[in-house]
Amino acid sequence: MRPRLNLILLGVSNIATATAFYEALGWPKAPTSHDGFAKFDLGGVVLGLLPREDFARDAGFASAEGNGFAGMALAYIARSADDVPRILDKAAALGAEVIKPATRNDWGIAGYFRDPDGHLFEVCYEDGWIFDADDNLRV
Repeated sequence: MRPRLNLILLGVSNIATATAFYEALGWPKAPTSHDGFAKFDLGGVVLGLLPREDFARDAGFASAEGNGFAGMALAYIARSADDVPRILDKAAALGAEVIKPATRNDWGIAGYFRDPDGHLFEVCYEDGWIFDADDNLRV
């Protein structure tokens, strides 16, 4: 696992309102954004906004409230689908709690772990993510 942080995910109560807020700050929304997932290029790292309830469900929580779901995760985008379970296993061996094992979904494969301090990380792979020559995520 190359040390890099690709994606900061924020679960928001209203994606249109949150998107408008960041656009008003002058952050250009990526053309690959859609109604369920807005993306902003932060210079090689992407800020992703998604509905809080959808995000909680994707991470394996029954709901977005009352169960320790913070509505925020850091994400590592793997170079291959096979890397996702390997990275989750490594994190677990180092003391992380795997919240959701590597699971195929509509867009690729993803899993979540909490680091020893409880911070949520997603490890995912999908064909749609593109990296430039400097290994920065492009949106």
